[in-house]
Amino acid sequence: MTVENPTEITATIDKLVKENKIMVFMKGTKLMPQCGFSNNVVQILNTLGVPFETFDVLSDYNVRQGIKEYSNWPTIPQVYINGEFVGGSDILIELYQKGELQQKVEVALAS
Repeated sequence: MTVENPTEITATIDKLVKENKIMVFMKGTKLMPQCGFSNNVVQILNTLGVPFETFDVLSDYNVRQGIKEYSNWPTIPQVYINGEFVGGSDILIELYQKGELQQKVEVALAS
């Protein structure tokens, strides 16, 4: 999927974030992460045993740039839970270690 119009890019990202309880914009796919940070996120979510969707930003340059503007966050991966931007790899690791990520995920999946 290639999206070119900035309004369409934002609409595409918005739709993915709103339609999926847990959405990850990453390099690669959940089966084949293409960077260590993306792999960390996939491993954490797999450890929690929760369903999540991914979008491979390497497949669409415009979404890769657009997601950074959408979240006002410069790096990828980016994780959204229940439509809310949570953060990237480091933040997810920190939340996981504190036990807070499990709570966020449980609340999201229950709603």
